[in-house]
Amino acid sequence: MSTQTRNNTLTRPLDRRAFLGLAGAGAGAFVLSSCGMQSGNGDTGGGETAPLRAAFDRPILDLNPFGSANVEQATLMAAALIFDSLVVRTDDGFEPHLATEWDQPDENTWIFTLGDVSFRDGSPVTAEDVKACIENIAGGSTPQAALWGALDAVDATDERTVTITTSSPLGTMLSNLSLVSIVPADAVGDESFFATSPAGSGPYEVDSFTASDHLHLNAVEDYWAGAPESPRLELPYIPENSTRLTALRTGEVDVTWSVPPDQIAQLDEPGLEIVSAPSFINYFNWFNASREPFDDVRVRRAMWMAIDVEQVVTDLFGETAEVATAPIPSAVFGYSEQEPYPYDPDQARQLLAEAGHPDGFSTHVMWAQGVAPQIRPLAESFASYWQEIGVDVELQELEQAEWLDRLLALDWDMDLQNAANATGDADYTLGRLYTTEANRMGYSNPDLDEILGNARSITDQDQRADLYAQACQIIWDDAVGIFPLQVLATYGVREGVEGLEPAPNNQPNFVPVSRSS
Repeated sequence: MSTQTRNNTLTRPLDRRAFLGLAGAGAGAFVLSSCGMQSGNGDTGGGETAPLRAAFDRPILDLNPFGSANVEQATLMAAALIFDSLVVRTDDGFEPHLATEWDQPDENTWIFTLGDVSFRDGSPVTAEDVKACIENIAGGSTPQAALWGALDAVDATDERTVTITTSSPLGTMLSNLSLVSIVPADAVGDESFFATSPAGSGPYEVDSFTASDHLHLNAVEDYWAGAPESPRLELPYIPENSTRLTALRTGEVDVTWSVPPDQIAQLDEPGLEIVSAPSFINYFNWFNASREPFDDVRVRRAMWMAIDVEQVVTDLFGETAEVATAPIPSAVFGYSEQEPYPYDPDQARQLLAEAGHPDGFSTHVMWAQGVAPQIRPLAESFASYWQEIGVDVELQELEQAEWLDRLLALDWDMDLQNAANATGDADYTLGRLYTTEANRMGYSNPDLDEILGNARSITDQDQRADLYAQACQIIWDDAVGIFPLQVLATYGVREGVEGLEPAPNNQPNFVPVSRSS
C-alpha cells in the first residue's frame, strides 16, 4: 500500500539548462491594437498595476478541457490557469492538488481524498464532479481517451472520496490525472459553459476570451492555494514570430516562448534575457519499416551514420536545441541515455553494400508544411548528407491534411516531424506509437511490445523506469527512426519579470510570476 499527502509546496522550480544575459542595440516603439494592449511598463494610466503579458506561439483554440483540443499545449495551459486537477506534475514527480492525499491499497485501486475547495460560484468541489470529469474523458473520442483504456470504474465513495479501479494496473494513473481538469459535473458536456468565461476553481478567472486571438484573466485573490503574484494576466496570440519578438522588445509583452532559433538574435539588446530548459519536444525522422529498403536495420543505421547530427543541430538550432540521446526527450519520465551514432559515411556505405545497395537507392521524405521550426532546412541538410552515400532523396512538403492521411496509411518512405509528449511520461510516446498494434511506422518487435505493455501495467515507478530504459535501447539500436535533437524550452523575458521558470511542456506556471513597474 502506498500513500501520498499534500504539503504546502505546490510547485518546484526546474533546473535551468542555460541562462544567458544578452546585450545590444535598442528598439523603436510598436503598438498592438488588435489585442487591446498598451505599450510600455508600469501603470495602466488609472493607478492600477499593469497586467503581466505573455505570448505563446500557439493559439488557444478552446477553453473546453473535454473537447477535441484537450492535448493541445495552449489549451492545457489555459485549463491549468482556470481549473484545477487532482494532482500536479513537478520536476520531482507528482504532488497532491485538489486531492489532499491518495492511497493505493492494491495495484488496481486508487483512493483520492479531496480538500475543502469551491468553484467560483461557491459550490464545493465534490467526488461527483471528479467522477463526471474522468468518465467523460475516458468515454469520449478526444486524444486523452486513449490514456484510460484500463479504467474499470470511478466511484464517488462519499462527498470527499473518489475511488478509481482499473482492469489492470495503470502505471500512468497520476500523469493521466494531471491532465484532467475538474469542473462542475453538470457542466462537463455543456459547450456553452466553456464558450467565454467558464467558472473553475483555479487561480484565475476569465475576463474575456476570443479563440485564436486572446485570453485575459484576473487573479482570484482568495484562491485556496494562494493568490497569484500578478493581479491580471493577458495572453495575446501573435501569429508572426517576428511581430511577437518585436512586441517583447518594445514592452508590448513581458514574456514570450517558444523563440525560433533563426530569430533569437532579435533579442540581443539591453533589458532582455533568454532562459532555457529541456522540453518535452523532440524531432525525429521515422523510417517506414514495412517498405524496402527500410525493412533492413542495416539501411536504417546507415542513413543515421551518414549524417553529422551534431553539426546540423548546431548550424540550424544553435542554443535552442540539444543533440538527442534517446527516442524521448531527457525531461520525460523513462528517458535513458543512449550512445550517439557516430558520423561515419564510410561505414554507412559499407552497411548499404551489405544490405544489397552498393550503389545506393532513391527514396523520399515527407513533412507537413509549417509543422515545426527549421524543418525544411533540416530535411535539406539530411538529403545533402544522404546524397554523399548514394541515396537520392525527393523532398515532399505537404499540406497538413494530406500529410496526416498519408502518415496514417503508411503511404511514405520517411517522415520528418517534431512532437510533444503531453503527459511527461514515456508511455505517451513509446507505448502509444511504437507498438505493433499502433503500427505507426511499419515496425514490429514482440520484445518491445511486451516491455511497453509491462511498463504501462506496473505502478512501481522504479520498475517502470527500468523497463523504459530497455525500450529506449531497443528503439535506438534498431534505428526505428533518426532522433537528431530535443528542443529546449526557450523564453524571451523582459527585465523586471520575476518568478518565471521554463516549463518542459510549454505550459508555464504563471501563479508565482510578477513584474516590477
